[in-house]
Amino acid sequence: MIQFFAISYNFTGTMSFKLSVCIITFNEQKNIARCLDSIQGLADEIVVVDSLSTDSTREICLAYGVTFIEHAFLGYSEQKNLALDRATHDVVLSLDADEALSPELYASIREQKEKGFPAAGYTMNRKTWYCDAWIHHGHWYPDTKLRLVRKDKARWQSMRIHEKMEAVPGATIVHLRGDILHYSFYSIDEHIQVTNKYSTISALAYFENGKRSNLFKLVFSPAWAFFSSFILKRGFLDGFYGYVIARQIGTNTFLKYAKLYQLQKQAKAGHKTSN
Repeated sequence: MIQFFAISYNFTGTMSFKLSVCIITFNEQKNIARCLDSIQGLADEIVVVDSLSTDSTREICLAYGVTFIEHAFLGYSEQKNLALDRATHDVVLSLDADEALSPELYASIREQKEKGFPAAGYTMNRKTWYCDAWIHHGHWYPDTKLRLVRKDKARWQSMRIHEKMEAVPGATIVHLRGDILHYSFYSIDEHIQVTNKYSTISALAYFENGKRSNLFKLVFSPAWAFFSSFILKRGFLDGFYGYVIARQIGTNTFLKYAKLYQLQKQAKAGHKTSN
């Protein structure tokens, strides 16, 4: 075995790169064991960066023999890049604590590992569990993600709401069979609360970037968001939950433009007062 390159040879004589799996956590006791179970036998190293959890996340992780790093929350992309930097192998799979590998994706990654991970990065679809059902259509599927990369070929980039891993220009990217299984909202009420939170963040981001709201956007943008998800993206095939998700997408669009409009009014009023 050549340690410098983190390469080994399996019993068939084929070359196999070692794999690090990076996960960030904060109070994830209900999710983390499922995530860790899904990568057993595939990960040669598991690095968990925890944002000072107060539940049993730490104890569960240590029972799996992970490298457990406690660090105050820096931001999603910053925390994930910290985990990336602490990984000791050149190839890294990044997962969230509420995610797991499907058996098919596990097999796809295993196949690439046995080949020595010839590509610089690998994308995969993410399928979401909503309340008590899998979502197969609408804007939520396929939700393609870049998650398996060579450390020197990609970094997590900061975004206002959702962080994103981006590869360096010219990097060879291959799409894998199978899904990341995402266990998102366990109730509609939880979804509503997150919608309200994210719409506030989106409105502020729009305002800071000079984007503005108006009556047209307040009326037609939410309707289009619902129509696109439920009809064009065939969310109706997911039945009741497909309708609920499409409505929430429309509601999120309405709220962010309504909150943006309010920010505009407040800024205008403040400008008049200062004059």
